[in-house]
Amino acid sequence: MAEAAARNAAIGKGAPTPKRSAQVAARKRPLVPEDRKASRAAERTAVADQRLKMRRAMDTGDEKFLPVRDKGPQKRFARDYVDARFSLGEYLMFGALVFVVISLLVPASSEQMIYVLGGFWVMFLAVFVDVFILSRKLKTRLGEKFGEVERGTVWYGSMRSLQFRRLRLPKPQVKRGEYPA
Repeated sequence: MAEAAARNAAIGKGAPTPKRSAQVAARKRPLVPEDRKASRAAERTAVADQRLKMRRAMDTGDEKFLPVRDKGPQKRFARDYVDARFSLGEYLMFGALVFVVISLLVPASSEQMIYVLGGFWVMFLAVFVDVFILSRKLKTRLGEKFGEVERGTVWYGSMRSLQFRRLRLPKPQVKRGEYPA
């Protein structure tokens, strides 16, 4: 007897199917909350909490709360690979600033300006070659480790190499020379 009741309970759902009107009524919610001020305050605190979690993730490298742009094992590998090496691109902005200051001090028609401009272009080409070499090496290492390289990962690493190391987000998790395995 108990066995038959248990079998019937397992087969059926134990309650009649609700009418459509009852289902619709259960789903209805007001478009505007009753207490707008409290609702707005709750939403503001939720957004602030989410922002704080994302900020902490940017500092610690926690994958769970990182933005979509920075998530994934390939992106983490690219970040660690770029952060472990010395890049000329980190100093491109310093060089550009020096170029601007010198170009303000040196008359544009002088012969010295040709050397200043030439020096800037040499620095720019050196950075370009460094980024090109980085992208080739990174693509090779990603291919060895993961097989197929996700679209945009090499570009992500290349652009990261052009940022000041201290200002990179997510923050570098490895020291220079600590290349990922």
